Amino acid sequence: MHLADFPATAAAARLLQPELAARVVPQDEIGPVRVVAGADASTLRFDPTRTVHAAMVALDAENLAALGEAGATRSGGLPYVPGLLGFREVPPLAEAFAKLPRRPDLILVDGHGLAHPRSLGVACLLGVTLDVPTIGVAKSILVGTVQGDLPDMAGAQAPLVWQGRIIGIALRTRRGANPVYVSIGHRVSLPTALAWVVALGRGRRLPEPTRLAHAAATRVRLGHDPP
Repeated sequence: MHLADFPATAAAARLLQPELAARVVPQDEIGPVRVVAGADASTLRFDPTRTVHAAMVALDAENLAALGEAGATRSGGLPYVPGLLGFREVPPLAEAFAKLPRRPDLILVDGHGLAHPRSLGVACLLGVTLDVPTIGVAKSILVGTVQGDLPDMAGAQAPLVWQGRIIGIALRTRRGANPVYVSIGHRVSLPTALAWVVALGRGRRLPEPTRLAHAAATRVRLGHDPP
């Protein structure tokens, strides 16, 4: 999907969601991962200019050495509408992606993927738009319920279930921390997504790519805020 084809209204975005959700590939179509990226966006929810500041950070997948980062800012997009966040955030994220010095083989997105009421969270929409494997790593639940116990220990896992199907995994990355919610974005199975989030944890609540992307997106926003 090209950025020029992104819908200009919330109504048009809702009509397009089923078609785009059908393009999501929920199994592994991923080659060797040498470069992994984190993606995040920073906004002011009720900003009348509808400005979104986005960033991507590229890392060496083996040792997490920094390979570069890029940011982009867009105004005048869709307003904040629950369930349509991806249509606000993906255009500037795609711009940031195009500026990276190395093309990522896998992107971890701060947000949901299939764990979304229309199976099209920002991680799915970004993956379909760029045709790059993506994983959703969210900090809160959008839809669904965690089934079973989630012990207070690093590595504890429990399925996130909605309408009778598993849409993600609640993962406690460290003791005493709230879980993160891992879901498929595009071209990555849920077991593979979970394995990557665990591998990239570095003992923190958030995996290193999205943690760094969050900080980068904040820097992009602060660089545009008036003094």
